[in-house]
Amino acid sequence: MNALISVSDKTGILEFAQALHALDIRLFSTGGTAKLLADAGLPVTEVAELTGFPEMLDGRVKTLHPKVHGGLLARRDVPAHMAALKEHGIDTIDLLVVNLYPFEATVAKPGCTLEDAIENIDIGGPAMVRSAAKNWKDVGVLTDAAQYPQALAELRAEGKLSDKTKFAFSVAAFNRISQYDGAISDYLSGIQDDGTHALFPAQGNGRFIKLQDLRYGENPHQQAAFYRDLYPAPGSLVTAKQLQGKELSYNNIADADAAWECVKSFHPLKDGPACVIVKHANPCGVAVGKDAHEAYAKAFKTDPTSAFGGIIAFNRTVDRAAAEAVSKQFVEVLMAPGYAPEALEVFKSKVNVRILEIALPPGGTSDWDNGRNAVDVKRIGSGLLMQTADNRELSIDELKVVSRKQPTPQQLQDLLFAWKVAKFVKSNAIVFCADGMTMGVGAGQMSRLDSARIASIKAQHAGLSLQGTAVASDAFFPFRDGLDVVVDAGASCVIQPGGSMRDQEVIDAADERGVVMVLSGVRHFRH
Repeated sequence: MNALISVSDKTGILEFAQALHALDIRLFSTGGTAKLLADAGLPVTEVAELTGFPEMLDGRVKTLHPKVHGGLLARRDVPAHMAALKEHGIDTIDLLVVNLYPFEATVAKPGCTLEDAIENIDIGGPAMVRSAAKNWKDVGVLTDAAQYPQALAELRAEGKLSDKTKFAFSVAAFNRISQYDGAISDYLSGIQDDGTHALFPAQGNGRFIKLQDLRYGENPHQQAAFYRDLYPAPGSLVTAKQLQGKELSYNNIADADAAWECVKSFHPLKDGPACVIVKHANPCGVAVGKDAHEAYAKAFKTDPTSAFGGIIAFNRTVDRAAAEAVSKQFVEVLMAPGYAPEALEVFKSKVNVRILEIALPPGGTSDWDNGRNAVDVKRIGSGLLMQTADNRELSIDELKVVSRKQPTPQQLQDLLFAWKVAKFVKSNAIVFCADGMTMGVGAGQMSRLDSARIASIKAQHAGLSLQGTAVASDAFFPFRDGLDVVVDAGASCVIQPGGSMRDQEVIDAADERGVVMVLSGVRHFRH
């Protein structure tokens, strides 16, 4: 058996080659890989000796030769193929071990030039991989160091790779080539005339890995599956580790993502412990507290009815007190960066509760924001809508007070809290808040008036008073009537983007009603 090894990433390759040699497999290799193996005392034949032709053009041409591709592509069950190999003195290559030039890592580096990118486009490697993968029945092709143990186990036990394994390796090889070519296409098609790189390239090549098939989609008659980005952001939902509970459903995952993204808007150190409860993609309770237990108690208090069967997310480790409080209610999914051992003990009797642990990004809480998507995508008929993600944060310094009445420091904090929550509520969104908790949430109505009325009704049902609350509206008030509804409900201060033709009318109404009005200058539509 003959093996050709040519790798850019040499992780584990020496040990793998030593194991192949111990199995009497003849080794061929290229350039730096051949030197590494030879320096370790392994008998290795350089590809230049195999082909009878030296590497040339600074290594751009070394494996593009019939003695390489003939050995990879010849079908062993076709006599004419084997006769052609014999006629031209070509040996079969039965095992190909290749990983590609690090194009993705190169273009991810700050300051990468077009020249750097071009020189890291592999030509010979993908060509060999495609040849071997096409002829999978006769050739095993390994494109990832993670495949080495399985290959060695089968070679040691059976003296060959099974057809099942060779086919799986072939599929993985074609997937890797697709990913590689997609990355090159994305990068090159994003280069603009002035040499800068466009955020949205002329051709988009989405690359996703399936994590699991789901029982069904939003409804039982729909089929579904769960995918992740090829390179997921740290601290994102797809990196979650499920510690217990039933398999996640399509709706569980969608709502869990809404809850996790919302709770991540509250920094564990700067904002303190936070809890978000989501039902049908909308936050129905959000709060901060002195600890996870208090944050949950306040969030739950907002809308106990909607919280039934909800999705709960914490931005801090869940302790026993918080776990005991949560366990008293029906919960679909619980998420947090970590759990105290005694907290997990509490849930052992709640076997159906899906508990997810989502590790903080490298660097911990200092990198809390790094798990956010840079771009959002929405599927439409035969197309996509793409936009930069709504990651806009607002500081007190950016607020513009337009009413005669000035806000107190506490009102400013309540307004910013309400504004953070409103960004994650479906439009039209109206959010009442006070003292670090939501008091009423109105979501997803065609009329902003109806959203305001619903928020007020929910507060009444929860037994909460809206007197003195802060209100956030995700978009401007087109008329004064929306403002009147929230003030009638008890609001003492309001934050909204502004930008309406009738802004002055609404501001005058705020002065007339004796409330604070603050403009953010930022809109947060969420459809």
